[in-house]
Amino acid sequence: MTSLPLLEPAADTAACCPPAAPGIGAAEAQDTAAVFKALADPNRLRLLSIVKGAEGGESCVCDLTEPLDLGQPTVSHHLKILVDAGLLRREKRGTWAYYSLVPGALERTAGLLETL
Repeated sequence: MTSLPLLEPAADTAACCPPAAPGIGAAEAQDTAAVFKALADPNRLRLLSIVKGAEGGESCVCDLTEPLDLGQPTVSHHLKILVDAGLLRREKRGTWAYYSLVPGALERTAGLLETL
């Protein structure tokens, strides 16, 4: 029976390639993923578009159900995700909630890809 020759480990394995860049941290990656996840839904993209284009820069939740042909609970769920992602802000007035874009949120979102 013929034995295979033993291979010697490379003397300097670290010299084969430069060290990897540190990249973004775990917390930043999680925050960034939450924003992209919020944007990954067509209804949420439509909501952002409607709120952004609204007169005065804000929309009442009562005005957002009809354009999407969705029920109020479903629209409220999508709006909560956009608020939690830092894209919209919510202001309660009486029984209604009004939504507006967080200043600079869309610019920051566009810049997220540049940080990768």
